[in-house]
This record gives sequence, structure tokens and C-alpha cells, in this order.
Amino acid sequence: MLDWLYNIVGWVLIEIHSALTSVGLNPDSGWAWGLSIVTLTVLMRLIMVPLFVKQMQTQRKIQEMQPQLMKVRERYKNDKQRLQQEQMKLYQESGTNPLMGCLPLLLQMPVFFALFNVLRNVAEGHARYGFTPELVESAQNAAIFHAPLAAQFLMSNRELEGYGADPIIAKAVIVIACVIMGTTTFLTMRQSMNRSTVQMPDNPMAQSQKIMMYLAPAFGLFGLAMPIGVLIYWVTSNVWTMGQQHFLYRKPAEGSGEGAGDAAKTASPNGSAKGLLGKRKESAPEPVEEPKIERKQPRKQPRAKRSGGNQRKG
Repeated sequence: MLDWLYNIVGWVLIEIHSALTSVGLNPDSGWAWGLSIVTLTVLMRLIMVPLFVKQMQTQRKIQEMQPQLMKVRERYKNDKQRLQQEQMKLYQESGTNPLMGCLPLLLQMPVFFALFNVLRNVAEGHARYGFTPELVESAQNAAIFHAPLAAQFLMSNRELEGYGADPIIAKAVIVIACVIMGTTTFLTMRQSMNRSTVQMPDNPMAQSQKIMMYLAPAFGLFGLAMPIGVLIYWVTSNVWTMGQQHFLYRKPAEGSGEGAGDAAKTASPNGSAKGLLGKRKESAPEPVEEPKIERKQPRKQPRAKRSGGNQRKG
């Protein structure tokens, strides 16, 4: 069903490899094929930048809606169906689609599976998805740090030796690649979680996100069953995500004139209080002295006068 996507990914990978070899790289080297995978990943992420910007805008809208969402949650906390209806109503009225928050990730997954499938077929020696038998042999034998791009940790020593690799060195390189993949996945998730926690401190999913963040290094274990070429894709994608989030989230905070910087300052955990208090101090009006009201105490009358007055009244 997804052969059309596999064909596209295979064709793009072959074209990038051809372009790199035309500038002097050895077509059978691991660097030519490895850089082809990196370039494919970067091109895919560049295409998805507008979606990431849309995701960022959606998160900001949801942040602005938090007071309303909290009121709805409090009002209908015992009626989940009504709660969902009212929340969707708020999203529709504000023109916000919560699904945009995970759309970039959803679109990355098919490309990941497509590249995984293409490299798996290369490892198995199948000339499919635009690969000729010559290209399959070239990609199979291409190695980075003495580890073939098609190699997996779970392969037998005989299979690794069939690629002309030392099994011990190849598996050591794969383990290091898996550790890097797990670490970058953890850092990416922590960066994203810190951002969402700052923007939405009452986020009910914060605890689940925190658990997922600390389970992220376990993704490195899945890497043991992946070809090194897929690990290169995953690490490149993680590094790109970290840089992209840092740049796009930081840029509005440094600007001025539209209130973006003030919003970022009030949102940051360390600088928010200082920035907010500093702003209030500058904008606070100087106290105006009120006129003093002098109270005059009535003079005490002599006892004779007071008694005389009482006698007259009597």
C-alpha cells in the first residue's frame, strides 16, 4: 500500500547519492551513502518547517485559552462527555486545531518507515524502489567507522563478516550509535516538555510527558534492530528538531513591538518574575500625596460653665 512512498524515498536517496558522487565522493564509500541519508533528512525537515511554525502558533493559542479551558474543566469535571463538547466548542470558536500540535511528528513517521523499509531491502540484497543490483551492492558494502550501513546489532557474526566487517567493531559502533540516538531523543523530548510546561503550567498531560521523557533512552534499545542508516536518519532528525525549536522559540522572545518578547519573559521560569516585576516598577505611577485633614478637638469647658448650663436646662 505504501510502495509509492517507498519508491519516492528510494528515488530521492539515489539522486542525492548521485549528486554527491559527482562532486568527488567515492560512490561506494559509507560517507557518500551516509551523507545522502543526512541530506534526505534535512530536505524533508525543511519542507516541514511551515508545519512546525503552525504547530508553534497552535501551542500559543492554546496557551492563551488556558483560563477558559480551566473554567470549563472545573465546571464539567464530573461530566466527561460535556467537558469534551465544551472544549471542542472553545477550539472551534478560536480557530484552533489541537491536532496541529502532533501533525509534524505524524508526517515524519511514514518517511521513517519508508527509509527503514528501503534500507532493509538493501540489506537483504533486494533491488527494489529504484535501486539497481549495482547500487544495492554498493550500499551494502558502504561502511562508516568500519560498520556497514545495512548492518544491525542483531545480525550474526557471519552476516557481518559477509559485508567485510569485523563483527566486534561493527557492533561496538552500532551500540554507540544507539546511545547517541537515545540521548538525542531524550534531549529533544525534554526541550519540548520544558517549553510546553512553561506555556501551560497546568497541563494535565505533564506527568505523562515526564514519564515518556525518562523512557526516551529506551528508544536506543529499538535501535539495536535497525540498520545504521536508519540510526543516522533518526539522530539527524533529533538534532534538527533541537536546533529548530531553539531558534524558532527564541527568535520571538528577542523581538519587540508585538508583545512577543513580553510574553516570552513572563513565560520563562527564571526571567519571568524579574521581567514582570521590572516592568511593573517602570510603569507604576508615582504616589500622589493627599491633603492632610486637620482635626480640631473641641475645647474643654470649665466645670462651672457646664454645671450652669445644666441648671438652665433644668
